[in-house]
Formats: sequence, structure tokens, C-alpha cells
Amino acid sequence: MSQQNLLYDAADEFGPIRVFDDGQFRILSFADGDEQSRIRLSTPHVLQHEYTQAMMLALLFCTPKRVCILGLGGGTLIHTLYHAIPSVQISAVELRADVLDAAEMFFKLPKGKRIQLTLDNAIDHIEQGLDKKVDLLMTDIYNTQGMDIHVLAPSFIENCAKNIKEKGWLVINCWIDQKNNEDLTQRLKEHFRSVSALDTGSGNWVILAGKQKPDHSAKELKTLAQKLSNSLGFSVNKWLTRLTEL
Repeated sequence: MSQQNLLYDAADEFGPIRVFDDGQFRILSFADGDEQSRIRLSTPHVLQHEYTQAMMLALLFCTPKRVCILGLGGGTLIHTLYHAIPSVQISAVELRADVLDAAEMFFKLPKGKRIQLTLDNAIDHIEQGLDKKVDLLMTDIYNTQGMDIHVLAPSFIENCAKNIKEKGWLVINCWIDQKNNEDLTQRLKEHFRSVSALDTGSGNWVILAGKQKPDHSAKELKTLAQKLSNSLGFSVNKWLTRLTEL
């Protein structure tokens, strides 16, 4: 990062918030050596981080009309969903005002009636309840120390389930050290009929939990993954082959 230009340098009670640019990529960082978000300036809707690509597997199982994202970062998930699903309504909840400001100023966030950004604690926000239930709820709640441990709490999983429609999906980005967390798996199975996950190979453990079990054959999923890959600009099949039911 030392060779990149520093565009934004702020700090709050949770730590630093910095934006770097090398002319091709723009990066949001919360700590030295950390990349919270990355976009390619020429194609901001094409996800660069592997874990964010893996989170898009949920689009194989549902075409959401309404999505909520807990943890905005640089807004890369918004970019992709907005580009891939023309009519989707997207809300995102971010705790840190300077992060929200940085995303709006430097990461080319889409704007319009389909996008709603809220400054709030995501854990409290989902406990209080969303205005409307969503088809897809994505959690990517990280800070300077790493993943917010409240994401693992039974109450958080229950509150997420309450705000998801009867055919909806929950996607959680965890650290790989949660891979063998049987308690977490059991909590998810109390509220979701389908619970699968994959190791991205980059330190992340991405969980997909559905209110109903998918009814696609392996062949159908492969075909859908190829179509989705063409739309998103990266290989979805790569991640589909790693997805394992828990």
C-alpha cells in the first residue's frame, strides 16, 4: 500500500479509515496491510475479493426483489447487485459515518430510489426489525480487530431469520476459524432448512442459509452458474464446486 496514493485519511473511535488509489484500483482500509474493500475503477461492479464473489452464490437460489446488507464497507456488494438485478431494492446499514462518507465519495456507489443507506449499528438494527422482510440478507460486519463476534450469537441468527421472507436466504461472511463451529451450524439449522458453506481459500468461511431447500439438480445449477458468471464478470462455478452442505 505504501506505493499507492492516499486519498482519504480519517479516524473514529473504532480506528483508522483510509482510501488508497493506484490509478487502476481503489482500496478501503481499516488497518495497516488490510483491504476492507477493493474496486477496479473501470468496472466497479465486478467483485475483486474472493469472499465477496463467493457470497454471490446466493443468486443461484433466489432472484431477490429486496436485499439488505449489514456492513457497507466500500459498497462493493451494492455495485454488483445493482448491476446484476435491474429492479432490486437494496438497503445497507453501516455503523461508521466516515466509512459511509468514504464509500459515497470514492467508491462510485450507485444512487437513486433503489438504494437506501442507513447509519446505525447493524446488530441493533436487525433486532429492531426491518421495515419490510427481505429475500436476501447479507452480513459482512468487520472492524479493525476483524469480524464482529455478535454475528455468531444465537439472538443475531434468530433476528436475521425473522427479517427474511419464507423463501429467502441469509449469507454470512466469517473468518475461516468458524469452519468447525458446530454450535453456529446448529443455530442456523434451527431457523433455516438449507445450510451450506465454503472455504474461499483466502481466510474466509462463507455461509449460505435458506429458508427452503433448493430444488435444482447439479446440472441445472451448473447452467445457472455459467449464466450468472457471464452477468457478474467472474467465475461463479469456481465457488459452486466448493459449496458443501453442513
